[in-house]
Amino acid sequence: MPDWTECITFITLIIMIQPNMISPQKKDAQTSSSQSKDVIMNIVNHTVSCSQLRLGQYLCNNTNIDPVTQQPHGCSKETWTARITCTAVEGLICEETKSRNFEMDIPCKWTNGYKLDTALLMSVFLGVLGADRFYLGHLGMGALKFCTLGFLFIGQLVDIILLATQQIGPKDNSSFIIGYYGPGVTSIRANNLTYIVPRPDWFI
Repeated sequence: MPDWTECITFITLIIMIQPNMISPQKKDAQTSSSQSKDVIMNIVNHTVSCSQLRLGQYLCNNTNIDPVTQQPHGCSKETWTARITCTAVEGLICEETKSRNFEMDIPCKWTNGYKLDTALLMSVFLGVLGADRFYLGHLGMGALKFCTLGFLFIGQLVDIILLATQQIGPKDNSSFIIGYYGPGVTSIRANNLTYIVPRPDWFI
């Protein structure tokens, strides 16, 4: 019967000695090959300003959604933006960080604890008493609905429609708490200061 202990010891010695058995020529070839790869990578990589990258030139990591607000963590009340980490595509290096990783701001909706489903339920069942308006901070309108039984139920119906279409919100101008991928509505408005980019197919 062979002695397995000796066999294992012999195999271990071969594995330990094998890297040292590479000839100097092969070592030089491997070194020059790695240096060539480094030179090629330096030539291929382009240093750019990652703040000016276009869609498709970077990939942002999964947005860290706050389960309480249903918005990205760190959503600012002043700017309504949140900062996330992104990675540029292969071959692009950011001037700001000297790497492919960089941070960018994305739009978010600042919330202050008001939930759309709660406001809508209050409007349906207690709208004649102005509970929905009191909940949202519109105290004057809430008192008026309370004294007139929701403007004889007509104001209650109007508020249900306005809440369902998200045309009214909290008094503090915050957003409703809705699922991040839920049925949120974004209103696009224009005024006298809005600049409309002309198109070549317009006839003036």
